[in-house]
Amino acid sequence: MLTDVILTSPASSAITFSSSPSSKFPSPPGASVSALRTFSLSDMNSGAGPGLFPLHRCKTLHLIAFFLGFCSQIPRHCGLIKPYIQVRHAQGIHNVDGDKNYKAYLSPEYFDAQLTPLGWQQADNLRKHVHASGLAKRIELVITSPLMRTMQTAVGVFGGEGYKDRMDVLPLMVANAGGSNRSAILSLNCPPFLAVELCREHLGVHPCDKRRSISDYQFLFPAIDFSLIESDEDILWKANVRETNEEVAARGLEFMNWLWTRKEKEIAIVTHSGFLFHTLSAFGKDCHPLVKTEICKHFANCELRSMIIVDRSMAGSDSSTTNYPGKIPSGLDLPSDIADGKLEKEARNSGLT
Repeated sequence: MLTDVILTSPASSAITFSSSPSSKFPSPPGASVSALRTFSLSDMNSGAGPGLFPLHRCKTLHLIAFFLGFCSQIPRHCGLIKPYIQVRHAQGIHNVDGDKNYKAYLSPEYFDAQLTPLGWQQADNLRKHVHASGLAKRIELVITSPLMRTMQTAVGVFGGEGYKDRMDVLPLMVANAGGSNRSAILSLNCPPFLAVELCREHLGVHPCDKRRSISDYQFLFPAIDFSLIESDEDILWKANVRETNEEVAARGLEFMNWLWTRKEKEIAIVTHSGFLFHTLSAFGKDCHPLVKTEICKHFANCELRSMIIVDRSMAGSDSSTTNYPGKIPSGLDLPSDIADGKLEKEARNSGLT
């Protein structure tokens, strides 16, 4: 279990600096040495200064929320860190009326809401971004909430090219899934996709947040892995009981802990605005207020944010794939600082100092 996890949204350098409470903004990249604040050892121990973590103990997460989608840039320098991309789903049919009148979310008409044509345009634009930025080549796993709008967003952004009537490869999405009027999407040359119930939106009351049966989804999204979902029918959603914000946050922390069981180091997560907001609000309390705001502010539809999760509790068990032990072949290599210390000790022992 992760007893101490940090979420950070990096600036542009490999080491993330937290500015002091008295400064309004962190020092920009390339600032002169004389302009930088001098940090003491006590600053570093308290988290006020730069922090270093072993790379193999880090994960990068790329988050996409369903409301509009979200993802932020995450540094990949920490071993106790997993980088991840968070993405909120693109615009769904429920968002259109729900933005005008919140009671629209109670309408059975929006059961398991699908993307609007505008939502698909948002997904197409995000897809262009993840390919142009090189992000598409780094993602090792795409995790999606098992609802129509999130799965459509996930395959639209991170899936393969248009389906070419290949009989030997399952499509990620069949043609016109969810009334999308879209061609089938290929599952070649893209990361694996995994549906996870823990990252669903608020459960209960709102029909738009109730899922279909897994057997229905397996027909529409053949190449998505639904093996972690135990029940074919949606037994989590209750018509008269809505999850509290605290319950959503607790479920989100359970999801974050589960992420540490995954071997993948760079993960994209396509989920929902409410789930992301209440989950991420539990993090960043030891950060500068501006960083805290950056971490947990609401996602727009199809917004993407990249972050890193840092395990400071040593709960992570991954070994480094990049560390190198040195001394191959073996030879003398006494560091100069140790040599200086030995000279000082010999001098004291001989009465010369």
